[in-house]
Order: sequence, then C-alpha cells, then structure tokens
Amino acid sequence: MSDLFSLTGRVALVTGGSRGIGRMIAAGFLRAGAARVYITARKADACVAAAAELSSLGPCIALPHDISTHVGLQALVDEITAREPALHILVNNAGAAWGAAFDEFPESGWDKVMNLNVKTPFFLTQALHAPLKKGATEAQPAKVINIASIDGLSVNPMETYSYAASKAGLIHLTKRMALRLVQDHIVVSAIAPGAFASDMNKDARDHGDAVAKRIPSGRIGVDDDMAGAAIYLASRAGDYVVGTTLTVDGGVTLAR
Repeated sequence: MSDLFSLTGRVALVTGGSRGIGRMIAAGFLRAGAARVYITARKADACVAAAAELSSLGPCIALPHDISTHVGLQALVDEITAREPALHILVNNAGAAWGAAFDEFPESGWDKVMNLNVKTPFFLTQALHAPLKKGATEAQPAKVINIASIDGLSVNPMETYSYAASKAGLIHLTKRMALRLVQDHIVVSAIAPGAFASDMNKDARDHGDAVAKRIPSGRIGVDDDMAGAAIYLASRAGDYVVGTTLTVDGGVTLAR
C-alpha cells in the first residue's frame, strides 16, 4: 500500500502553490516522497517564503511567475525545463474569481477569470507536453491534475458568472485533454473542491463554523482532505482514473 500511494522519485509542478489549495497539495506531495516539488505564484516574496517553509518536508523550489500572461507562462516553462528535462506531475491550480451583479458584470472580470482558469491550464500543459512525455511510461504515466470547483458542477447563490463558467469549462476540458494525452501515457484528471479555507474562499476561512452548518459532513475541508485526493490521483493508485473530476466537498454538491 505504501508503494501504491507513493510519489518517490517524482518531480511535480504546482501552480498557485504558495497558498490555499495549491500549498495543501504541494505539502502532500512532499510528504508522499516526491523528489522535488516546484511551486509558482505571481507574488515572488510569498512564493519564495512558502517554498522555504515547505522545504522542511522535502525539496521545494520557488519559481515565481505571472502565468496569466503569455510572457510569464513561457518564462516559467523555460525555467523549469532548464532544470528538469522530465516532469512527472503538473497541477494546474492557479485561478481567479470575480463577483458582480448581472447588470454590472464587467468584461475585464470575465476575461481575467476565463483566461487564468481555462486558457492557462491548457496552454501550460501544451507547453510542458514534451517534458511530461519524457517523464511518462506505460507502466508509470505522467499526471496532469486540473483544480476545478464544485461551482462548475452545480450553481451557488453568488453572482460569479465567469468563475462558474470557467470551472465548468475546465471540467469538460479535462475530459477532452485526457482523451488525447492518454495516448502519450499522460493521465489527465481534475479535482472539484468544496469549502476549504483560503484567500479564494474567504467565507470558509473567516467563518468556518457557519459554513460548516451548510455542509452534510458538518465541517469545512482541511489540508489532508485535499492532499489525500491529489496524492491519490498523482500516484499509482490513480493511474486508471482518466478524465474524471473527483469531487471533494463533504457532500455539498449532493445537498444543493
């Protein structure tokens, strides 16, 4: 069983890895024995500080870049491929949200969210296709894990139009990418998180007890809930899970 869920010898890149769900996943990968975990984030100081703290669990390297732009994405690709000719795990976690009333929702809020939440995962995976192929074998596939949201599965009361559309799009994009990349022994899957304390989900972070009352499990998600799901998909245990979105929400989607 320890081999089934082991990431020993594997090299991973987690976008948006300096905080929240990305950091939970990066920490889990390190605890599961990953050889190296690279994290990237737009804010350089936060990215470097997070990598330094995570290094107590294993080798964690900060590669701060703004991957919402083509220039920033390419700079990240150039840097990691110079360090790692083969990549075994890519977690597309970096994301954005925007809320506004229907009659006032701005095009800028639409474009920012759709670009980072849908466009960036596709083009980053495309740009890292070669190192992922090099890190993949039939016996041990490479993995791409897209971080979606339960808001892409069901509708919440908030007017987050572009966010909901982007996460629904990412879930379907995961299926389409999975069908193509499995030919190269690259397994693509996704996670749809529910309420986890983070800067993205300030309600869960600041009012966890109140949010928990709306969750069938009676609590918000904790670090190990997210780490366990990501380790499962990234390890041998998840090799046959192709194009699937794993819902990690304590039952919220069922209750909706």
